[in-house]
This record gives sequence, structure tokens and C-alpha cells, in this order.
Amino acid sequence: MAYTGIKGKTAIVTGAGEGIGFAISKALVEHGANVVLNDLDEEVSKKAAAEINNIGPGKCSSFAGDAGDVNFLDQLIDFAVSEFGSIHFVVPNAGITLFGDFLEFTPESFNKVVQLNLQGAFFLVQKAVKKMIAHNHTGKVVLISSQVGIRAYRNLTTYAMTKAALRMMAVNLAYELDAYRVNINVVAPGATLTERTQQEQPDYEGIWGQLNPNGRVGKPEDIANTCLFLLSEEADHINGQTIPVDGGWTTAGKYPEDLK
Repeated sequence: MAYTGIKGKTAIVTGAGEGIGFAISKALVEHGANVVLNDLDEEVSKKAAAEINNIGPGKCSSFAGDAGDVNFLDQLIDFAVSEFGSIHFVVPNAGITLFGDFLEFTPESFNKVVQLNLQGAFFLVQKAVKKMIAHNHTGKVVLISSQVGIRAYRNLTTYAMTKAALRMMAVNLAYELDAYRVNINVVAPGATLTERTQQEQPDYEGIWGQLNPNGRVGKPEDIANTCLFLLSEEADHINGQTIPVDGGWTTAGKYPEDLK
């Protein structure tokens, strides 16, 4: 489907060197948007942007750095404006998952998860929306939550807290930013086969294909297509909502221990 309102716009996508963020950046460029692709690793960022640039018709520039660092986010915003003139779309995709028993979880681990997953998303959106208002144009934000922000999952309390908080952030900002013609929604991915998940669990696809009600694991493109829709004009009347893209797992899916 050819979505309208994407071509010629500028997007920032963090955590986009591979996986879901890469797929989102690629989809936007394929539909004519210009993308600032961020990843913590500079070489990964450059390689990803170069690959996407070969696709077109939009353009992709890389800007490496820590998306949880508020000072870096100022640099990221300034780079996007200098590179493409303005900012229209923001997708704070960068995030970290740390497993750990609640009774043993350390303040250091807690702060690491919160800094990237919450602080990074909050202040990237704040700084980008200020630019949208200054340039007097509409804007759209898609936050990346998780199925774990909807249903309980063992040893992921801190991660789940941050992902659930993003959903409430969207609810509040849909109300607060409406006067500025900026809307904000959330995509909650389920088990998705990426370079990271496959490395963590070699049979990731086989396991989650059995656990998901629809019988397969998610692909990065599943998430990217939903983000593309929410950023398009076709989704103008959707605001403050969370869309799970999880094969139905949050409705009735099983847990890995159920296969034993």
C-alpha cells in the first residue's frame, strides 16, 4: 500500500542499526522520507545508512551515539535539522532488555534500563516536538513498547515497567500535544526474529512459532509496516493508542516453560 504524507518528510529513528529500527528506517526511505538513523555503534550506523541509501527514493544519514544521553539528543536533533531542514516524525526505538530476579536487581541495572528506555524516549520526543512547534508544522511520534508492557513475563519487571510507561506517555501526550497538531501512538511488538534475538536463542523462531496463536514468529517488517501506517495521513484520526503486533500473544499466548 502506498501511504500518503510520508514523502519528503524527515524522521529520526533511534536504535536502528539492525532489527526493528533498521526495518522502520528502510520502510520510510522506500516511501520517500528522509531518515536520520541512530545507533550506538558508529560503524553499524554508517553501514545501515549506506545500505538503505541504495534503496531510495528518500535519503538516509547516520548519526551515532547514546540515545539515552540527554546531551547527545540535542546533537541528534541539531543534526537532523541541519541535514534535512526540519523534523516531522520521531520513532524512539532504542531500548535495552535486562533480565533479573526482582529481589536481586541492582540500582545500576535499574538505572541503565530506565535511562535508555524511558529518559531517552521522553526527551527525544520533547526536543523534537519543540522543533515541530517552532517550524509550525504537524508531526507524528511512534513509541516502541512491548508485549511485556501488557502481560507479565518472569524476570523482566524493570523492562516491563518502562514499556508500560511508554503507553501511558502516549495517552497523556495525545491530550497535551493535540493543540500543536502532533499525535503520538505506540506499537507493542511481540516476539520478533532479529539479529539480537536469534543470537540470544538459536531456536528463537521455532520456539515462538509454537507459542504465538498465529503460529509464527514476528518479523521486523511487521513492526515497520505498522509504524509506517501510524506515521501516514491514513492514521490522522488515531491518537494515544497502543497497537500490539504480536501474532495474538497478548491475548492467549503461552510461555516458553509451557513447552517443557
